[in-house]
Amino acid sequence: MLLFNIEKFLRDNITQRSESLLKKDIDDNRIKLAQEIDGKNFLVIGGAGTIGSNYIKSILRFQPKSLVVVDQSENGLTELTRDLRSSVNLNIPESYITYPFDFGGKIFERLLKRERFDVIACFAAHKHVRSEKDHLAIEAMIRNNIFNTMKLLENVKENPPAHFFSVSTDKAANPVNVMGATKKVMEHVLMAYTKEIKISTARFANVAFSNGSLLYGFIERMLKRQPLSSPSDVKRYFVSPQESGELCMLASLLGESGDIFFPHLEENSMMKFSTIAERFLEELGYRCDYCQTEEEAKQKAATWTSDSDTYPVYFFESDTSGEKMYEEFYTESDIVNNDRFKSLGIIKNAPRLPQSKIHNIIDRFEELFEKEINKSDIVNLLADLLPDFHHIETGKSLDQKM
Repeated sequence: MLLFNIEKFLRDNITQRSESLLKKDIDDNRIKLAQEIDGKNFLVIGGAGTIGSNYIKSILRFQPKSLVVVDQSENGLTELTRDLRSSVNLNIPESYITYPFDFGGKIFERLLKRERFDVIACFAAHKHVRSEKDHLAIEAMIRNNIFNTMKLLENVKENPPAHFFSVSTDKAANPVNVMGATKKVMEHVLMAYTKEIKISTARFANVAFSNGSLLYGFIERMLKRQPLSSPSDVKRYFVSPQESGELCMLASLLGESGDIFFPHLEENSMMKFSTIAERFLEELGYRCDYCQTEEEAKQKAATWTSDSDTYPVYFFESDTSGEKMYEEFYTESDIVNNDRFKSLGIIKNAPRLPQSKIHNIIDRFEELFEKEINKSDIVNLLADLLPDFHHIETGKSLDQKM
């Protein structure tokens, strides 16, 4: 497993791209990007995650003056720094510092008051459908994705950066899960401040082998000699970790205020997780030993030996809450510009609610959280706020799967 080449596997088996999807747009806009990055002060929130760290690598191909990275994961920030300082062709500024604290807390507010940033890029979010469990888990998601976003905007609007970016998700288009719905509300929050702050966001595909992703889990399962497990009927678009950072770099620096970016990916490029699992094992020299139950797969993995030419897998039809069979980047009502970039489209007509309306939404959530509630109460409020939210509820969570 230590010799497994993730980048090569991505190119050959998932993205089918020999070079980055964003390469031509970056090359075409290199002078403009340099103007927006060189000599500028950057704040990256949630920078220890896969997308945030690859965003950092993208901007460090240029010459920023300073870089401050905030993330709750102290271990993640440690690995980020080791990774950056062990990489070639990255221009780490002399003024580089990481802070392991919450971007919704008092210490972070003191940082904003002390420092002046030209670019603020936020990647801190609940971003897994798996986080949809009960009302407590969903409240935490709402406070992180919605409340903290508004709090951040309120804190910077009096002295705004030249660019403000906060990442969204393809699951915000016609959302069927709570995570996607919270990100759609977050987009409304962002758009409410676009007159005072230059704000952009991006929806994009699954980031292959990102931290916490199912594909990254394949590596973990193999290292622990546990079976591979995945749905057999769910299709997703995929981008590489590098592409995720480059996409956000372009979206954060070259868009107009209110732009929602998304990648140009063909519908036939979507892949099933089970197909990737099969190719993953084939790359390692194994054939799939298809199991009918989780228990069968676990038992076979427990007795598996390295001289075997097969490996146990368990594929199943999806039956968990909030699981969409496929994803989409925009809806029929969206006005889309597909001409500005070769690899990116831009939604241009995102609704801009007044800030008073946004504060009212926050108040409604707060009032609800003060009561004795269950998951369905929060889902109903989200559905009232988002007419296009049609929640898929099966009574099962991804935490009930391997």
